[in-house]
Amino acid sequence: MPNNFDNYIAVVQPSSVFQYSIVDIFPQLNISTQLTVLSDDIYNVAYDSWKASFDSLGVPVRYMQMATNPSRIRAQLNALRNQAKTIVFVAKTENIEKFIVEAQSNIENEDFKMFVMTKDIRQYQEFISKNEINKDMDYMIQSYEEMDISLIYDLMNSTFQYLMKVNSTYSDISTFVCGRNPTANTTLPLSPFISSRPVLEYGKMMGNWTVETGVLTYYESLTQSPRDITIYRIATVVQPPFVQRTPDPLKGPNFEGYCKDLIDLIKENIGNFTYILYEVEDGTFGTMDDNGNWNGLMGALVSGSADIALAPLSVMAERENDVDFTVPYYDLVGTTILMKKNDVEYSLFKFMKVLEWQVWLCIVAAYVITSLLLWVFDRFSPYSYSNNKERYKDDLEKREFSLKECLWFCMTSLTPQGGGEAPKNISGRIVAATWWLFGFIIIASYTANLAAFLTVSRLEQPISSLDDLAKQYKIGYAPMKGSASETYFRRMAEIEEQFYNIWKDMSLNESMTPRERSRLAVWDYPVSDKFTNMWRYMTESGLPEDLDDAINRVLTTPDGFAFIGDATEIRYAELTSCNLQAVGSEFSRKPYAIAVQTGHPLKDEISSAILLLLNQRRLEALKEKWWNDNPKRKVCPDQTDESDGISIQNIGGVFIVILAGIVLSIVTLTFEYFYYRRATPVTKDVVTSKEVIPKIKEHQSPPVSRDEENKEKSRQGSVIHRRPHSSSNSPDPRSLPPQGDAVYENAAFDYPK
Repeated sequence: MPNNFDNYIAVVQPSSVFQYSIVDIFPQLNISTQLTVLSDDIYNVAYDSWKASFDSLGVPVRYMQMATNPSRIRAQLNALRNQAKTIVFVAKTENIEKFIVEAQSNIENEDFKMFVMTKDIRQYQEFISKNEINKDMDYMIQSYEEMDISLIYDLMNSTFQYLMKVNSTYSDISTFVCGRNPTANTTLPLSPFISSRPVLEYGKMMGNWTVETGVLTYYESLTQSPRDITIYRIATVVQPPFVQRTPDPLKGPNFEGYCKDLIDLIKENIGNFTYILYEVEDGTFGTMDDNGNWNGLMGALVSGSADIALAPLSVMAERENDVDFTVPYYDLVGTTILMKKNDVEYSLFKFMKVLEWQVWLCIVAAYVITSLLLWVFDRFSPYSYSNNKERYKDDLEKREFSLKECLWFCMTSLTPQGGGEAPKNISGRIVAATWWLFGFIIIASYTANLAAFLTVSRLEQPISSLDDLAKQYKIGYAPMKGSASETYFRRMAEIEEQFYNIWKDMSLNESMTPRERSRLAVWDYPVSDKFTNMWRYMTESGLPEDLDDAINRVLTTPDGFAFIGDATEIRYAELTSCNLQAVGSEFSRKPYAIAVQTGHPLKDEISSAILLLLNQRRLEALKEKWWNDNPKRKVCPDQTDESDGISIQNIGGVFIVILAGIVLSIVTLTFEYFYYRRATPVTKDVVTSKEVIPKIKEHQSPPVSRDEENKEKSRQGSVIHRRPHSSSNSPDPRSLPPQGDAVYENAAFDYPK
């Protein structure tokens, strides 16, 4: 590699790696007899270095050209029946399949042991034709070139994908150089060809080979018959609480969850059953590409690397075409929406936010102006009490509206206690009545809006259904990549597109009569495009890679993000976080089931075990364990309970107001006490009780009986106010000489003059 390149990616040709796998794999196949290698043009005739790998195995090797038409294949089989027991195919898959069809009887009679090694790309020609690449080529691509050319296609695709992501202007084009000494982790699956029992046709991956580690066998040996294997490889996808990782100090990372307990219960019922549980590399349930190839969990089953898929896997028609499902182990599960809960704003003085600060300033200004007007009108009106005391001397309530009294009157008028006596002058009463009307409207409006203002913010939810999501473009939404929800929306969009094309073809059909065409002439578009628009917006928003990515986007996206997924995973996310909530009702309901390879012998046994567990209600106990009794479950405040009343977080400022008023009153009392004590000295006139009490009794009026009082009321028709009798000759008790031992201060009595 040139020294002027600091960063580079090492890539190796697959054809070069292929021949090195022979040295590691075939010694483990226990081949002791002559090895017959049948090859076609998968390798260039001039390139025969791959044969050196077979020659180094230490057994006799014979190389033969492989027949490709049926008559020659049958003749070659007859010749090989007495000459070879072990046959290795180094050829294209197409030719190998032709040979196997003709050798069906030989395989059933176990005349040969057959091993297949191929490096061709089965969808290569389909890819070339679909993308119309062959139209621009003036040469023919040989079969032995297909793998290397496919590698170049992939490298070109990866290169331009990288450039589009990191350099949208394409101003800085990186340099890509090929070099030697690769460190790539190249993988070749090993699938022995076994079809001695055609009733149960399924493949099993026996091992894995990489450049770095060599051959890693999944079972005892590569020669072990898959039908005799009782150790089953179970692939899974981590999705709590069905499957979740748990650290084990002895065994390392381990798995637990609903599905783990389920497979253990099934194992108890089946008996001879041992399994290895592992997580698929890409961590997805699996999607099918345009060529019909699966990835993820489904890909592990179809390729044979796993016998069983244990996960919250939805039963779907396209999945049933390639794998078998047992009876459902979980109820119908729909699709729903996960969103972040509205952030409830708590404030001790939230009751002050019912009105804007400009309104509060206007109210204070109105209060001050009204108080000043009352004081001015009382001061200048000739009919006010302060200017006409003789006229109102007989009134029971005599209130002089000083500035202090006006401020107090306007303040108390806003309370249920009332302001007390109104002004005597009509002008002042008009101002007071206007203030009362103003206060009534303000108090009524404030009271009516206070409760709603404190509670409605907790109940606001802009999105409540899938239709609400479809009608807006502010909040992003998308399902998880590779999930059943993604398949649902993608297929619904495709169906709408098909319906639209059908309607368009019908509307533009020129063979129709005018009358028939008029029946299709409508003003409104007759086919819904709801899912077409939603799927386009989902792809623009970007699909989350996994559940953690989806939850992170829900919690952190500034404008909001709605995750659309299975109700079980959304329910668990809501269960373990107080900031999340499920929105809307479920749709597209499907059951969960265990998937196995097509024709797997354990399918019926697992189904029987699940039905038995359902009848024993043991699956209900698992639901209770992993949902209601889950240790990660959070106890969150119920929003419906909060809407029934006002919380202390929002109304606590009222108590602070009371506390502030009490503190202010204590400070004022302290000031009054010490100020007036220092300003006005207290004088004491000391008298004795022996002198004061007899004099008081002497000048007191005799008591009036109730009967005499009632007679006087009926005679005069008015209320008689009982007053103490006074005499102009009555001596002032405060001028009497002291007598006895009791001492009284002159401020303790108020005697009538």
